[in-house]
Amino acid sequence: MKLSLRGIVFSALMAAILVIFGYISIPLGFSPVPITLQTLAVMLAGGLLGPLYGFLSIALVVVLTGLGFPLLHGTGGLGVLLGPTGGYVVMWPFAALLMGLLLSKVQIRGFKGFLFAFIIIELFGSLLIYVTGVPWLAYRFSMSLSDAMIQGFYPYIIGDLVKAIFATIIIAPVRIVFPPSRLTSHMHSNVVKASK
Repeated sequence: MKLSLRGIVFSALMAAILVIFGYISIPLGFSPVPITLQTLAVMLAGGLLGPLYGFLSIALVVVLTGLGFPLLHGTGGLGVLLGPTGGYVVMWPFAALLMGLLLSKVQIRGFKGFLFAFIIIELFGSLLIYVTGVPWLAYRFSMSLSDAMIQGFYPYIIGDLVKAIFATIIIAPVRIVFPPSRLTSHMHSNVVKASK
């Protein structure tokens, strides 16, 4: 596998955006899951950088957080990944990966292309994350799945929808001019070989 220098730089920048977005947090009194812009960063990573660099940028934050770096809401360590929001966090890199893969199959031109892009971003940048997030929340707090849905899913649907629309508005025109392969110079010879 070969990684371009530009791809690594953009991955680091997107990782930084994810960290910064984590500080924009609105706690909900009835739920341990705050409202943040972090899923917007995940959407942008997968949509702008493609599957490889989108995955790497988000995985970098998750791994470093697990190692103790205070990157999520100013906190770090395994306790963050094993805490109430851990189920959401561990799915972030895979959400970016799948978004990048599927968006590469879509011609984002015109209303139809924009709509398909939005559906992919909403499904994999938002809804997929709840597949692991909600059950983990239920497990951590010994609550029923229905209660976990009330505390960890329903309050966030509208906000995630807005974030997906906003992400699509950013991603669609950028991908037309700078598709991920061009943005990250993945096809250029200036590469760094990653160990297998």
